[in-house]
Amino acid sequence: MKRLWYLFRRYTRHALWVVPFSAIILEWALYRLLNALDDMRGWHLQGFSAAGAQSLLESVITMNLSFVVFTFGSLLVAIQVASGQLTPRVIATTLLRDNVVRYSVGLFVFTLLFANSARNRLEGTGDQLVISVTGVLGLFSIATFLYLIDYAARLLRPISILSRVGENGLAVIRAVYPQPAQGLPLPYIKLGKTPGMPSRIVHHPGKSEVILSVNIEILLAESRKANAVVEFLPAVGDFLGQGEPLFALHGDISGIDEKILVSSVDFGIERTLEQDPTFAFRIILDIALKALSPAINDPTTAVLAIDQLQRLLRSVGERNLRTDEITDESGRLRVIFRTPNWEDFVNLACTELRRYGVDSIQVVRRLRAMIEILISTLPEDRHAALQAQLALLDHAITAVYSLPEELALARAPDSQGLGGPI
Repeated sequence: MKRLWYLFRRYTRHALWVVPFSAIILEWALYRLLNALDDMRGWHLQGFSAAGAQSLLESVITMNLSFVVFTFGSLLVAIQVASGQLTPRVIATTLLRDNVVRYSVGLFVFTLLFANSARNRLEGTGDQLVISVTGVLGLFSIATFLYLIDYAARLLRPISILSRVGENGLAVIRAVYPQPAQGLPLPYIKLGKTPGMPSRIVHHPGKSEVILSVNIEILLAESRKANAVVEFLPAVGDFLGQGEPLFALHGDISGIDEKILVSSVDFGIERTLEQDPTFAFRIILDIALKALSPAINDPTTAVLAIDQLQRLLRSVGERNLRTDEITDESGRLRVIFRTPNWEDFVNLACTELRRYGVDSIQVVRRLRAMIEILISTLPEDRHAALQAQLALLDHAITAVYSLPEELALARAPDSQGLGGPI
């Protein structure tokens, strides 16, 4: 039951239709309450005439119907633009989960239904409270619609999308790696040796999907109960086909319930930011690589993407990246759960940008500035991977730029890409 409630909450927090549908239920209840108050009190308030009340209600109905149609039409255009100019991965992670859009549509639907209910039950000049509330809702709808136009125009800018993905990425990094480094961060330790041949392999019983998140507490509880070791074979973000290995169980596994283990894993059709820290890097990189494509040729957007990658890499570098081995209170190995290490993050952030952005002086200068800033601000045990990327960047630049003047310009770090202080 607890898991079902968790899945329900996760879905309703991000589904676009939930807020407008809730507005329908709220309108049904509130209209009847206000109508009952009108009948009890007989307020006159604004003193609407029958013709004036009817005109007001029809205006509000027409206006909010137009707002709903325009909003959804604009959203479809925004999805097409974002998919073509940025990356399709921002549709589910950003556009369809935006609360301003969701609650604006909810207000329009609520006001439309409220005004329609009042219009259908209008009798003479009665229901003065209901008519007054409808007028106020109409004013709020106009203000919300004007704000929504301005907000949507700002939302679709690359910097807005990149900043939002960066903030979400920082949040998931803090959730997956909750312990900040004390002094020098603990180095990431790969699993030294496996517990031996597994006693049993648990295969994925469902349809082929992507792993979204794993409940580590459930795995720990099952492994402690059976005094065994539970090894989660894939990683969060991996695609897993039906019947492919999901868990390897080591030791005495007679007390382990495979159904409970499988229920600890959440699957979906595409990756999310819930428990996948590398997905934020992936989205930002996809935007940068799309900007660097010959069809778009916008290296300045790639430079803005590197700004966000620098934020994310610094956050990762300042945290204790836990090992593959998760132990219980007594120090006994209970769960093997693989997460990205520092080298994985650095390679992800730099490799494709260097490969596809080496022809742009903006990109190579900004990439060098990012690496040098991270070297100067992160602890020493993080430097090796960054210095390796710096050496690869030098090799790539030397292979592309033959003129000495351009080569010197490309090798200079610049936090603005091109034009900032060196």
